[in-house]
Amino acid sequence: MAAAAAAAAEGPAGRRGRGPEPGPGPGSPAGRPGAEGSPGGGRRVFSPAGEFREFSRRQLRDMERLFRQYDAGKDGFIDLMELKLMMEKLGAPQTHLGLKNMIKEVDEDLDSKLSFREFLLIFRKAAAGELQEDSGLHALARLSEIDVSTEGVKGAKSFFEAKVQAIHDASRFEEEIKAEQEEKKKQAEELKQRKAAFKELQSTFKQ
Repeated sequence: MAAAAAAAAEGPAGRRGRGPEPGPGPGSPAGRPGAEGSPGGGRRVFSPAGEFREFSRRQLRDMERLFRQYDAGKDGFIDLMELKLMMEKLGAPQTHLGLKNMIKEVDEDLDSKLSFREFLLIFRKAAAGELQEDSGLHALARLSEIDVSTEGVKGAKSFFEAKVQAIHDASRFEEEIKAEQEEKKKQAEELKQRKAAFKELQSTFKQ
């Protein structure tokens, strides 16, 4: 009886001492939509061809290839050390301060590294003549062998001219898409013909 009474008295006290079992708090992984800083963690998705209409599809592919080449960490960004290596490879090495200033000039989200969109801003500024000739970004755009001098709305002197240029760019963009589709269609037809010829050859051997 005494033991049972002691156990009964101890049970509620023990439970009160331990307190309720903890649940997932607001800051726990279960409460977050994605890891902070991850590609899907709140960053807006942008379309290079839609936002940077002044560049052709070929130019955008060349810029993406260059970006991926120096994104050594494959995280979708070029950080200061990767930019350092890039400028050394291009033959225009920069000081530590110079590299920081290069990033700062186009670093819209202030994360001290270059996203692909910010990387494209370098070439937009170069095409518009907005980069100082002795700057690191100017050297990057000049030495990257991507010609942007004749693209964009650099020559437009009024809103009307810029509008006409934008329409022209959109038309050219559509023409490039059609040309790519025609090329793929042609390749598919050639493949179909080769397969038919191969089957015919097989049937000849079987006879």
